[in-house]
Amino acid sequence: MVPILLVLLLALLLFGAGFAVKVLWYIALAVLVLWLLGFLLRGTTAAGSRGRWYRW
Repeated sequence: MVPILLVLLLALLLFGAGFAVKVLWYIALAVLVLWLLGFLLRGTTAAGSRGRWYRW
């Protein structure tokens, strides 16, 4: 009985980790797309020079 429970627990842990990693990849991809769009589509300032869209 105990080995079956250990296998089921391991399967649940691996499924949860795999799902979390997949979600993190989608979040990283969305952040990359937003960063590239912000970099390419940054606006001009009132003085006419190109402004920085980030603060660092």
